[in-house]
Amino acid sequence: MKLLALVALFGAGLLMAGAVATVGSADTTTETLPTTSTVVETTTVEQTTTEPATTVVTTSTVTPTTAPQTTTSTESTSSGTQTWVWIVIAVLAAAAIGLLIALLTRRGGGMPENERQHRLQGAIDSWTAQGWALLSETADSAVLHRGSEQMTVSVDAAGRINTRALPTQPPDDWPTRSR
Repeated sequence: MKLLALVALFGAGLLMAGAVATVGSADTTTETLPTTSTVVETTTVEQTTTEPATTVVTTSTVTPTTAPQTTTSTESTSSGTQTWVWIVIAVLAAAAIGLLIALLTRRGGGMPENERQHRLQGAIDSWTAQGWALLSETADSAVLHRGSEQMTVSVDAAGRINTRALPTQPPDDWPTRSR
């Protein structure tokens, strides 16, 4: 029984450890993505003068630049523990606690010897009050008789009182058959 309780406790511990290990954790991924931005800027300036006509056109172009951009994303791998896993864990925990309580409260050797003798004496007193006489007595049993009837009264290790009728023996003055 103790081995069974130990195995149940060990199994409950393994299941609980597995359930705790499957509870998800968050992963953080950081990656740098290149981004290209193109800026084209054109500026045109026209100037006209009254003297001989001259037009000045100025054009400037800005070349594209590439600037690194950092993006941080958080990705969760937690899918949660399913309900049936928690139910199994709860049932195993309750069974383990029940076995532990049963083992701790169980009496190992039964009833103490003096209590058994006390119960036997109470049973003998009850039968003698009903007309039975004590023929012999040991630590855990007694033989009682009334007329030609005989019985044994005993107390087992758990403290239960047992009575058993003995076969009726003929009185000493009955004739015996010889062969």
